[in-house]
Amino acid sequence: MILYNEAAGEGEPIVFLHSGLQTGNTDFVKQRETIKNLMKVITLDLRGHGKSLSNNLNNFFEDAADDLKETMEELEIEKFHLVGSSLGGLVGLIFAKKYPYFLISLTLSGITADRQDNWKELHGEDIRAQENLLHDTEIIKVLNQMHDSDWKQFIYKGRDEDWYPFEHTGDLEGIKAPILFMVGEGNKAEVESASKYQRLHDNVHVCVIPFASHLVHEQKPDVYTEVLMEFLNVIKEQ
Repeated sequence: MILYNEAAGEGEPIVFLHSGLQTGNTDFVKQRETIKNLMKVITLDLRGHGKSLSNNLNNFFEDAADDLKETMEELEIEKFHLVGSSLGGLVGLIFAKKYPYFLISLTLSGITADRQDNWKELHGEDIRAQENLLHDTEIIKVLNQMHDSDWKQFIYKGRDEDWYPFEHTGDLEGIKAPILFMVGEGNKAEVESASKYQRLHDNVHVCVIPFASHLVHEQKPDVYTEVLMEFLNVIKEQ
């Protein structure tokens, strides 16, 4: 499917993939505002989010990667930088492995490479947090306004202990573009994953950001933006 998209600025294209239950307009705000003065910034609503209406999540990650490919072809964009966090980071990683020829660079955060020994415990914590969300009338009202699709389907999908696409995240096979992983020091699994990826790939850069955890681009937006800009500038000079 063709994803709802918006663009701002001129120059080399950079695409941002939002985290779960966000949209292209609500996520990566600091980064987009800075970069749109230098590049063409493209934001997308992943399927089932925002204005990308879909209730088909049976094969979400693979389908979302295909959606991105179809959308870029529709926009006649042959090469671009890709930035993603959490859910968007997982889609970005799978896209990079399936369609590496599109990418100039790849920047990811909020990704875990392998299933941890305490995954069942961590998953239980996530389920409890999501159940609390479903009882918060104010948050429900906001999310209903943000999303044309039934966003609760992502909550229900997340109850499956095997929802995370570990079959895709364990390696970086096929990716040719330079990769930047930005991780918060508070999320040990993601820090360890970034280190693993750096061992697997010759062109992986890792930035561990202090006083941050899973959503580093929101928790430390200035640091994240500065490092991202440095990464993009280095690539441009190569």
